[in-house]
Amino acid sequence: MKINPNHRIAILLHNGILGDKGKTGLTMLRYSKSNIVAVIDRECAGRALGECAGIIRDVPVVASVDEARPYDPDVLVIGIAPSGGILPPEWMDEISSALHSGMSLVNGLHTRLSELPEFMSVLREGQWIWDVRREPENLSVGCGKAAELQCRRVLTVGTDMAVGKKCVALEMNDCALKRGWKSKFLATGQSGIMISGGGVALDSVRVDYAAGAVEQMVLRAAMDSELLFLEGQGSILHPSSSATLPLIRGMQPTHLVLVHRAGQERIANCPELRIPPLARVVKLYEDLSAAAGVFAPSRVAAVALNTCKLPESDALEAIGSAEAETGLPCTDPVRYDAGPLLDSVLA
Repeated sequence: MKINPNHRIAILLHNGILGDKGKTGLTMLRYSKSNIVAVIDRECAGRALGECAGIIRDVPVVASVDEARPYDPDVLVIGIAPSGGILPPEWMDEISSALHSGMSLVNGLHTRLSELPEFMSVLREGQWIWDVRREPENLSVGCGKAAELQCRRVLTVGTDMAVGKKCVALEMNDCALKRGWKSKFLATGQSGIMISGGGVALDSVRVDYAAGAVEQMVLRAAMDSELLFLEGQGSILHPSSSATLPLIRGMQPTHLVLVHRAGQERIANCPELRIPPLARVVKLYEDLSAAAGVFAPSRVAAVALNTCKLPESDALEAIGSAEAETGLPCTDPVRYDAGPLLDSVLA
């Protein structure tokens, strides 16, 4: 099961456009080529997406699943990513209403809705529930085989969670495709999988098999690719993150791109932890990747700065400061252009 070009998508995003839990839906609105016909958000109903989220896409914002029905959606996508991936109870009625009306469901949360009898019992022929967060079948442990590949392999790594690693990988892949490279974006989280149609939901894979799952995906994708861009997860600086190391070991990246939110000095949900200077983080990731010479070295090719909360003049100043500190090319690829990041990878 996956979204195809014939589907008409409604995104359930209550309080996610202006809140801090809507990155799944907002990423789909920014990057998905699917036919999105409605966004459901009580707080922003009747307003334009550009006004609310800065996303220029001609999609109406309505207050409920019932109000979305005139736009004839046949798939409902859950567009929030709450902490822990748990489904808010107040959304159950909206999802039930969508299923009863004949819509299929794409679910990126940890709660497996296809295992709830009250939802499965209402499905009609051709109707389905896709729980994106599932462990792939036939996994094995990682063996470092991706190091033997000839293609360039780029992993986005971060100074914190939710700083824009997925968006940077998507922007760089899009830039490479426009230049004529045989390039692929490899998804490791729910929204990336919804956009690209495949990938590995890394936080659903048992830790012993995490590097192996990434390795299998990279080996398959490399068969007809010159460039691979792997969506980063978590941060080696975050006390709860266990995703970064399996990505590094599974991909054996040739290049890393460090992603940082401009002006952020502390881990967002652990403010007692200070983010080190970017130059030290660059060295940390390069040392971790090489593991004292056990693996081939990966260099941090560039810094991607998330400047979405800064005015233009401050954004340009922050980019210049990061370049001066690290000696690496730096830009905000969402706000400006991913070209400088890609140029550094190709150099």
